[in-house]
Amino acid sequence: MKSILVVFVIITCIVVSGCTLSQTSGKGTLQFSTTPEGAQIYLDNQYYGTTPSTLPDVSVGAHTLEFRFSGYQNWKANITVPSGSSTFSATLTPLVSQTVQATQGTADTVTQTPIVVATVSPKVTILENQAVMIIGSSQTFSGTCTGSDTVLLMLYGPGAYTNGKLIAQPGVGVDNTWRYTWNPGYSVISGTYTLIAYDQQETASDKISFSVVGGGTVSIVSGNTGITQGSTASFSGLCTTGAKSVTLTLYGPGQFAGGVDLATLPLNADQTWSYKYLFDMTKPLGSYTMSVRDAQNTASDSVTITLASS
Repeated sequence: MKSILVVFVIITCIVVSGCTLSQTSGKGTLQFSTTPEGAQIYLDNQYYGTTPSTLPDVSVGAHTLEFRFSGYQNWKANITVPSGSSTFSATLTPLVSQTVQATQGTADTVTQTPIVVATVSPKVTILENQAVMIIGSSQTFSGTCTGSDTVLLMLYGPGAYTNGKLIAQPGVGVDNTWRYTWNPGYSVISGTYTLIAYDQQETASDKISFSVVGGGTVSIVSGNTGITQGSTASFSGLCTTGAKSVTLTLYGPGQFAGGVDLATLPLNADQTWSYKYLFDMTKPLGSYTMSVRDAQNTASDSVTITLASS
Protein backbone atom coordinates (compact mmCIF):
# COMPACT_ATOMS: atom_id res chain seq x y z
CA MET A 1 0.00 0.00 0.00
CA LYS A 2 2.85 2.36 0.88
CA SER A 3 4.49 1.63 -2.48
CA ILE A 4 1.31 2.53 -4.34
CA LEU A 5 1.02 5.83 -2.39
CA VAL A 6 4.65 6.78 -3.14
CA VAL A 7 4.18 6.08 -6.83
CA PHE A 8 1.01 8.21 -6.88
CA VAL A 9 2.81 11.15 -5.18
CA ILE A 10 5.70 10.95 -7.68
CA ILE A 11 3.34 10.88 -10.67
CA THR A 12 1.40 13.84 -9.26
CA CYS A 13 4.61 15.88 -8.82
CA ILE A 14 5.68 15.10 -12.38
CA VAL A 15 2.31 16.19 -13.78
CA VAL A 16 2.23 19.41 -11.74
CA SER A 17 5.80 20.36 -12.62
CA GLY A 18 5.10 19.57 -16.27
CA CYS A 19 2.06 21.83 -16.27
CA THR A 20 4.03 24.60 -14.60
CA LEU A 21 6.84 24.29 -17.13
CA SER A 22 4.36 24.34 -19.99
CA GLN A 23 2.73 27.49 -18.64
CA THR A 24 5.99 29.36 -18.17
CA SER A 25 7.69 28.31 -21.38
CA GLY A 26 4.75 28.39 -23.81
CA LYS A 27 4.02 30.76 -26.69
CA GLY A 28 1.06 32.98 -27.36
CA THR A 29 -0.61 34.33 -30.49
CA LEU A 30 -1.63 38.00 -30.36
CA GLN A 31 -4.31 39.62 -32.46
CA PHE A 32 -4.11 43.44 -32.71
CA SER A 33 -6.79 45.90 -33.78
CA THR A 34 -7.32 49.64 -33.42
CA THR A 35 -9.84 52.29 -34.26
CA PRO A 36 -8.90 53.81 -36.64
CA GLU A 37 -7.09 50.99 -38.42
CA GLY A 38 -3.56 51.36 -39.73
CA ALA A 39 -1.78 52.13 -36.46
CA GLN A 40 1.83 51.04 -36.14
CA ILE A 41 2.40 48.13 -33.72
CA TYR A 42 5.37 48.17 -31.33
CA LEU A 43 5.88 45.19 -29.00
CA ASP A 44 8.77 45.69 -26.58
CA ASN A 45 9.82 48.68 -28.75
CA GLN A 46 10.06 46.50 -31.88
CA TYR A 47 7.94 47.32 -34.95
CA TYR A 48 5.52 44.57 -36.11
CA GLY A 49 3.50 46.14 -38.93
CA THR A 50 0.13 47.88 -38.73
CA THR A 51 -3.32 47.02 -37.43
CA PRO A 52 -5.24 44.80 -37.91
CA SER A 53 -2.60 42.10 -37.60
CA THR A 54 -1.82 38.73 -35.97
CA LEU A 55 1.52 37.96 -34.32
CA PRO A 56 2.31 34.30 -33.47
CA ASP A 57 5.00 32.75 -31.26
CA VAL A 58 5.15 35.48 -28.61
CA SER A 59 6.73 34.48 -25.33
CA VAL A 60 4.25 34.32 -22.46
CA GLY A 61 4.68 36.81 -19.67
CA ALA A 62 5.11 40.58 -19.31
CA HIS A 63 5.55 42.81 -22.38
CA THR A 64 5.01 46.42 -23.41
CA LEU A 65 2.59 47.17 -26.25
CA GLU A 66 2.31 50.45 -28.12
CA PHE A 67 0.15 51.70 -31.01
CA ARG A 68 1.22 54.79 -32.97
CA PHE A 69 -0.85 56.67 -35.51
CA SER A 70 -0.24 60.12 -37.02
CA GLY A 71 -2.58 62.72 -35.54
CA TYR A 72 -3.46 60.52 -32.55
CA GLN A 73 -2.01 60.10 -29.09
CA ASN A 74 0.36 57.13 -28.77
CA TRP A 75 -1.35 54.25 -26.96
CA LYS A 76 0.90 52.33 -24.58
CA ALA A 77 0.35 49.70 -21.88
CA ASN A 78 2.05 46.91 -19.97
CA ILE A 79 0.44 43.60 -20.95
CA THR A 80 0.65 39.97 -19.86
CA VAL A 81 0.70 37.47 -22.69
CA PRO A 82 -0.81 34.06 -21.88
CA SER A 83 -0.36 30.87 -23.89
CA GLY A 84 -2.90 30.43 -26.63
CA SER A 85 -4.65 33.23 -28.48
CA SER A 86 -5.25 36.74 -27.09
CA THR A 87 -6.78 39.89 -28.53
CA PHE A 88 -5.50 43.40 -27.81
CA SER A 89 -7.44 46.32 -29.19
CA ALA A 90 -7.68 50.06 -28.54
CA THR A 91 -9.61 53.10 -29.64
CA LEU A 92 -7.01 55.77 -30.37
CA THR A 93 -7.59 59.29 -29.13
CA PRO A 94 -6.76 62.52 -31.00
CA LEU A 95 -3.81 64.49 -29.66
CA VAL A 96 -6.07 66.93 -27.80
CA SER A 97 -7.12 64.15 -25.43
CA GLN A 98 -5.04 62.80 -22.57
CA THR A 99 -7.02 59.61 -21.78
CA VAL A 100 -6.62 56.37 -23.73
CA GLN A 101 -7.99 52.86 -23.30
CA ALA A 102 -5.56 50.08 -22.44
CA THR A 103 -6.87 46.70 -23.56
CA GLN A 104 -5.58 43.54 -21.95
CA GLY A 105 -6.80 40.11 -23.01
CA THR A 106 -6.50 36.44 -22.24
CA ALA A 107 -7.36 33.37 -24.26
CA ASP A 108 -10.98 33.56 -23.06
CA THR A 109 -11.65 37.16 -22.05
CA VAL A 110 -10.67 40.66 -22.94
CA THR A 111 -10.79 43.46 -20.35
CA GLN A 112 -10.33 47.17 -20.92
CA THR A 113 -8.78 49.38 -18.28
CA PRO A 114 -8.70 53.17 -18.65
CA ILE A 115 -5.22 54.55 -18.08
CA VAL A 116 -3.92 58.09 -18.23
CA VAL A 117 -0.84 58.71 -20.35
CA ALA A 118 1.20 61.84 -19.75
CA THR A 119 0.85 63.76 -23.01
CA VAL A 120 2.42 66.95 -24.26
CA SER A 121 0.63 69.21 -26.69
CA PRO A 122 2.83 69.75 -29.75
CA LYS A 123 4.67 73.08 -29.74
CA VAL A 124 7.37 74.36 -32.08
CA THR A 125 9.69 77.37 -31.89
CA ILE A 126 12.24 78.61 -34.41
CA LEU A 127 15.11 81.11 -34.52
CA GLU A 128 17.62 82.13 -37.20
CA ASN A 129 21.25 83.08 -36.56
CA GLN A 130 21.21 86.11 -38.88
CA ALA A 131 18.43 88.38 -40.05
CA VAL A 132 20.31 89.08 -43.30
CA MET A 133 22.02 86.25 -45.17
CA ILE A 134 24.55 86.87 -47.94
CA ILE A 135 24.32 84.68 -51.03
CA GLY A 136 27.07 82.06 -50.84
CA SER A 137 26.98 81.84 -47.04
CA SER A 138 24.95 79.55 -44.77
CA GLN A 139 22.07 80.13 -42.39
CA THR A 140 21.55 78.14 -39.20
CA PHE A 141 18.06 77.58 -37.81
CA SER A 142 17.34 76.19 -34.37
CA GLY A 143 14.49 75.88 -31.91
CA THR A 144 12.48 73.58 -29.72
CA CYS A 145 9.77 71.01 -30.37
CA THR A 146 7.61 69.04 -27.95
CA GLY A 147 5.28 66.19 -28.82
CA SER A 148 7.14 65.19 -32.00
CA ASP A 149 10.34 63.36 -32.93
CA THR A 150 10.87 65.35 -36.14
CA VAL A 151 10.54 68.93 -37.37
CA LEU A 152 9.49 69.74 -40.94
CA LEU A 153 11.10 72.89 -42.40
CA MET A 154 9.18 74.52 -45.27
CA LEU A 155 10.82 77.52 -46.99
CA TYR A 156 8.97 80.18 -48.99
CA GLY A 157 10.63 82.92 -51.04
CA PRO A 158 11.45 84.06 -54.57
CA GLY A 159 12.50 81.79 -57.42
CA ALA A 160 12.38 78.06 -56.68
CA TYR A 161 10.74 78.70 -53.30
CA THR A 162 7.69 80.60 -54.60
CA ASN A 163 5.29 77.73 -53.78
CA GLY A 164 7.23 76.52 -50.75
CA LYS A 165 9.88 73.81 -50.56
CA LEU A 166 10.63 71.24 -47.86
CA ILE A 167 14.34 71.79 -47.19
CA ALA A 168 14.94 69.47 -44.23
CA GLN A 169 13.43 67.20 -41.56
CA PRO A 170 15.81 67.51 -38.58
CA GLY A 171 15.32 65.21 -35.62
CA VAL A 172 14.42 66.45 -32.15
CA GLY A 173 16.88 65.68 -29.34
CA VAL A 174 16.10 64.33 -25.90
CA ASP A 175 16.16 67.92 -24.61
CA ASN A 176 13.42 68.86 -27.13
CA THR A 177 15.79 70.98 -29.22
CA TRP A 178 16.59 70.82 -32.93
CA ARG A 179 19.09 72.48 -35.25
CA TYR A 180 19.69 72.69 -39.01
CA THR A 181 22.20 74.57 -41.20
CA TRP A 182 20.97 75.61 -44.64
CA ASN A 183 23.74 76.05 -47.20
CA PRO A 184 22.22 76.68 -50.64
CA GLY A 185 25.43 78.11 -52.13
CA TYR A 186 24.74 80.47 -55.01
CA SER A 187 21.52 78.79 -56.13
CA VAL A 188 19.25 81.34 -54.40
CA ILE A 189 18.35 84.85 -55.42
CA SER A 190 18.05 87.93 -53.24
CA GLY A 191 14.77 88.74 -51.53
CA THR A 192 12.69 88.05 -48.44
CA TYR A 193 12.27 84.44 -47.28
CA THR A 194 9.94 82.86 -44.73
CA LEU A 195 10.71 79.57 -43.01
CA ILE A 196 7.90 77.64 -41.29
CA ALA A 197 8.70 74.83 -38.84
CA TYR A 198 6.01 72.18 -38.26
CA ASP A 199 5.81 69.24 -35.89
CA GLN A 200 5.58 65.80 -37.55
CA GLN A 201 1.76 65.81 -37.55
CA GLU A 202 1.67 69.47 -38.73
CA THR A 203 -0.56 70.41 -35.79
CA ALA A 204 1.79 73.13 -34.47
CA SER A 205 4.11 75.57 -36.20
CA ASP A 206 6.25 78.66 -35.90
CA LYS A 207 7.84 80.90 -38.53
CA ILE A 208 10.54 83.50 -39.09
CA SER A 209 11.44 85.79 -41.97
CA PHE A 210 14.89 86.83 -43.13
CA SER A 211 16.53 88.57 -46.07
CA VAL A 212 18.93 87.15 -48.62
CA VAL A 213 21.21 89.70 -50.31
CA GLY A 214 23.92 89.58 -52.94
CA GLY A 215 24.12 88.41 -56.50
CA GLY A 216 23.34 91.89 -57.85
CA THR A 217 25.13 95.17 -58.56
CA VAL A 218 25.49 98.66 -57.13
CA SER A 219 26.02 101.66 -59.44
CA ILE A 220 26.81 105.36 -59.09
CA VAL A 221 26.80 108.26 -61.51
CA SER A 222 27.44 111.97 -60.97
CA GLY A 223 25.92 114.95 -62.67
CA ASN A 224 29.20 116.79 -62.14
CA THR A 225 32.59 115.55 -63.32
CA GLY A 226 34.17 118.82 -62.32
CA ILE A 227 32.93 121.42 -59.81
CA THR A 228 34.21 124.50 -58.03
CA GLN A 229 34.42 125.30 -54.31
CA GLY A 230 31.05 126.29 -52.90
CA SER A 231 29.16 124.09 -55.37
CA THR A 232 26.93 121.07 -54.76
CA ALA A 233 27.59 117.79 -56.54
CA SER A 234 24.73 115.35 -57.22
CA PHE A 235 25.05 111.55 -57.18
CA SER A 236 22.57 108.78 -57.95
CA GLY A 237 22.51 105.07 -58.65
CA LEU A 238 20.88 101.66 -58.41
CA CYS A 239 21.25 98.70 -56.03
CA THR A 240 19.99 95.25 -57.04
CA THR A 241 21.65 93.09 -54.37
CA GLY A 242 18.55 92.89 -52.22
CA ALA A 243 20.00 95.18 -49.55
CA LYS A 244 17.77 97.82 -48.00
CA SER A 245 20.32 100.65 -48.04
CA VAL A 246 23.62 101.90 -49.47
CA THR A 247 26.52 103.77 -47.85
CA LEU A 248 28.44 106.64 -49.49
CA THR A 249 32.14 107.19 -48.71
CA LEU A 250 34.23 110.13 -49.99
CA TYR A 251 37.97 109.80 -50.68
CA GLY A 252 40.23 112.72 -51.54
CA PRO A 253 42.95 115.04 -50.29
CA GLY A 254 43.45 116.13 -46.68
CA GLN A 255 40.96 114.72 -44.18
CA PHE A 256 39.44 112.49 -46.88
CA ALA A 257 42.65 110.53 -47.54
CA GLY A 258 41.42 107.50 -45.59
CA GLY A 259 37.81 107.92 -46.66
CA VAL A 260 34.91 109.50 -44.78
CA ASP A 261 31.44 107.91 -44.65
CA LEU A 262 29.01 110.65 -45.62
CA ALA A 263 25.62 108.96 -45.48
CA THR A 264 23.66 105.70 -45.36
CA LEU A 265 20.66 106.00 -47.65
CA PRO A 266 17.53 103.83 -47.76
CA LEU A 267 16.64 102.64 -51.23
CA ASN A 268 13.57 103.88 -53.04
CA ALA A 269 10.84 101.44 -54.04
CA ASP A 270 12.48 101.01 -57.47
CA GLN A 271 15.89 100.22 -55.83
CA THR A 272 17.33 103.64 -56.77
CA TRP A 273 19.00 106.20 -54.54
CA SER A 274 20.19 109.83 -54.85
CA TYR A 275 22.37 112.19 -52.82
CA LYS A 276 23.73 115.74 -52.96
CA TYR A 277 26.94 116.94 -51.31
CA LEU A 278 28.19 120.52 -50.80
CA PHE A 279 31.89 121.08 -51.49
CA ASP A 280 32.22 124.23 -49.40
CA MET A 281 35.16 126.63 -49.37
CA THR A 282 36.96 124.59 -46.67
CA LYS A 283 37.39 121.52 -48.89
CA PRO A 284 40.91 121.19 -50.33
CA LEU A 285 41.23 121.35 -54.10
CA GLY A 286 42.00 118.21 -56.06
CA SER A 287 40.52 114.90 -57.22
CA TYR A 288 37.78 113.18 -55.19
CA THR A 289 36.26 109.72 -55.45
CA MET A 290 32.72 109.01 -54.26
CA SER A 291 32.24 105.32 -53.49
CA VAL A 292 28.96 103.50 -52.86
CA ARG A 293 28.42 100.01 -51.39
CA ASP A 294 25.36 98.04 -50.32
CA ALA A 295 24.63 97.52 -46.61
CA GLN A 296 26.23 94.05 -46.50
CA ASN A 297 29.19 95.10 -48.67
CA THR A 298 28.47 92.52 -51.37
CA ALA A 299 28.88 95.00 -54.25
CA SER A 300 30.25 98.53 -54.79
CA ASP A 301 30.96 101.19 -57.41
CA SER A 302 32.66 104.62 -57.54
CA VAL A 303 32.93 107.81 -59.58
CA THR A 304 35.66 110.52 -59.64
CA ILE A 305 35.16 114.28 -59.77
CA THR A 306 37.59 117.22 -59.66
CA LEU A 307 37.26 120.16 -57.31
CA ALA A 308 38.71 123.43 -58.62
CA SER A 309 38.84 126.96 -57.23
CA SER A 310 35.90 129.20 -57.92
